[in-house]
Amino acid sequence: MSFSADDTRFMQRALELAGRGLYTTQPNPRVGCVLAVNGCIVGEGWHQWAGQAHAEVAALAAAGEQARGATAYVTLEPCCHYGRTPPCTEALIAAGVRRVVAAMTDPNPQVAGKGLQHHTQAGIEIASGLFEARARQLNPGFCQRMTTGRPWLRSKLAMSLDGRTALSSGESRWITSEASRQDVHRLRARSSALLTGIDTVLQDDARLTVRLDPAEPFKPPLRVVLDSRLRLPASAALCQGEAPTLVLTTASRDTIARANLPDTVRVLQVAADRQGRPDLDEVLILLGQMDCNEVTVEAGACLNGALLDSGLVDEWIIYQAPVVLGNRARGSFDLPDITRMADRHELTCLQTTVLGPDVRLTLCHKDRSANPDTP
Repeated sequence: MSFSADDTRFMQRALELAGRGLYTTQPNPRVGCVLAVNGCIVGEGWHQWAGQAHAEVAALAAAGEQARGATAYVTLEPCCHYGRTPPCTEALIAAGVRRVVAAMTDPNPQVAGKGLQHHTQAGIEIASGLFEARARQLNPGFCQRMTTGRPWLRSKLAMSLDGRTALSSGESRWITSEASRQDVHRLRARSSALLTGIDTVLQDDARLTVRLDPAEPFKPPLRVVLDSRLRLPASAALCQGEAPTLVLTTASRDTIARANLPDTVRVLQVAADRQGRPDLDEVLILLGQMDCNEVTVEAGACLNGALLDSGLVDEWIIYQAPVVLGNRARGSFDLPDITRMADRHELTCLQTTVLGPDVRLTLCHKDRSANPDTP
C-alpha cells in the first residue's frame, strides 16, 4: 500500500504526540491522533492517562466541526469495544471522518482488526501499516502482553569497563555519571513495574522510586521483590512511603502470615524453580495478569545470570562508565562455567548512545534482532 507525503508527515506527528504519554498511560497503550483536511491539521491529541479520553476523542474535541471530511491518522487501530471509555470507532463515525490511517492494528483480541472493519462497514476508507515498526516500538509491552500474556522484560545494568557492577564490599555509588542516572529514572518512569531481588535490597536498600523534573508527570511503577524466604525487613526503604510494593515468595503460608510488613507491601506466594527460588516464568505470567506492560529489572549478578540463562529478557540496557574496578570487584552475571565458545551467550547491539562520559548499550538476544522501520 502506498502512502502520500502528507500521510507520512501527519503520521510522524501522531507518533510524536503518542510519545507524550510515555510515562502516564499504563496499562493502556501510548496513542496519538492527528486530524487533517486538505493538507492542514485541524485537530490533534494523545492518550494522557488511563481512564481519560483516548487520542481520537481528544483530537475530535480539538477539531470540532472541522473533523467532518477529515483523515484521521492514528498510531494504533481505533478501539471498537466499551472499556472505561466508549469505542473510538463510534466517535470517529459520528464526527463524519472520511478516512482512517492506522500505523498498526491493535493486538488486543477485543479489537484486532475489528475497529478497521467497523469503519469499512460505515463507508470510511481505511489504510494501515504506515510506520508500523515505530508504532510497535512505542508499545512493546502492550503488544507483547496482548499476544503472549507476558510483559516486555528489560534489564538495566551499570558497569565499569571491565564489566564490574560494585566493589567487593558491595559499594556501587556511583559507577556511572549523573547523565546516566537521570536516564535510568526516565527508564523507570516508563515502566509498569521495577523488579529486583532480595539480596540487592538487603545490600543497597534502594527505594526504586522515580525522580524526575516536577513538570514531568508519571505514574509510579509497582516495585516487585523476589524474596524466596521472605527476608524483607519492615525497616527497608521499599516498605516506606505510599508507593506500592509487591513481594513474591516461595515461603510457606505460615511464614507469610507472620511477616510484620506495612499495609503498602503485598505478599504473594508463587511457584518455585529447581533451586527453590521464584519461578521466573510464573513471575512474568503473574505480572502480565496484573496488567504490567513493561517490567525493568534492577538487580545483581545472581538474578541477571538466571535471566540471561533463561532467555526471558527482551532488552538489555547497559550503562558502561570509563572506569576500571579490578578483579575483586563484583561481576555482572553469575553463570555456570562456560567451557566452550559455542555455548557463549550472544547478544546483538541495537543502539549505542553517549551519555556524558558513559555509553548506553541497548541489546537483545541475537535471534530477536528487529528490522528498522521503512514506511
